[in-house]
Amino acid sequence: MLELLTDPQVWIAFATLTALELVLGIDNIIFISILVDKLPPANREFARRMGLFMAMFMRIGLLLVLAWIVGLVAPLFSAFGQEISGRDLILILGGLFLIWKSTTEVHQSLEGAHEQKASVAQATFTSVMLQIIVIDLVFSLDSIITAVGMVDDVRVMIAAVVASVLLMMVFATPIGRFVSAHPTIKMLALAFLVVVGVVLVAEGFDHHVPKGYVYFAMAFSVAVEMLNIRMRKKAKAVELHPPHMPGS
Repeated sequence: MLELLTDPQVWIAFATLTALELVLGIDNIIFISILVDKLPPANREFARRMGLFMAMFMRIGLLLVLAWIVGLVAPLFSAFGQEISGRDLILILGGLFLIWKSTTEVHQSLEGAHEQKASVAQATFTSVMLQIIVIDLVFSLDSIITAVGMVDDVRVMIAAVVASVLLMMVFATPIGRFVSAHPTIKMLALAFLVVVGVVLVAEGFDHHVPKGYVYFAMAFSVAVEMLNIRMRKKAKAVELHPPHMPGS
């Protein structure tokens, strides 16, 4: 253990993996934030933290059963000329669930206040947590596969997972409140989750799409919308003048 703590390569791997896990956890934070908005305000913070705790324990559990994860890559059946493994099946089903859920949220958000109030009233703590568990499993599997490809020591992986989830807990509340307070940001977040769902389905069919492109596009869109929000706050009424006619 002392050799592990004094090895600079271990600390570099820990910092790199923690940062990567934090980036990969952004979509998890957004999804949890959107789901807990359906609960009464008094329950939202507890549900948000519980969802992130479950994500952490799920990641640690998967790390402790690496042999099972390796076994998931064995083909189970073929579809459309493509061999589908257990991992592929989880990614495909998880991606489809994410697309369906995000599309449903967009529909409810655009249908008006009456339907939104009805959906909030119908949402129960159990149903929200079950949905969080489903998506936690998908994101955790993706996250752990990334960790296994970067670091060899399970102890470093677990430490990075715990550190990244603790950091996510710090940022989850302000991110959730900001998304809830700005409908345009929420629409962007839902669009982002639809794209992530499509990427998961594509990866399930062995078509790798670099997530860096998706994250860059989303970061750029959010930056533009932040500028729009800032301009709208500072904007004053502008009176448009009729076009100037020559000789007038």
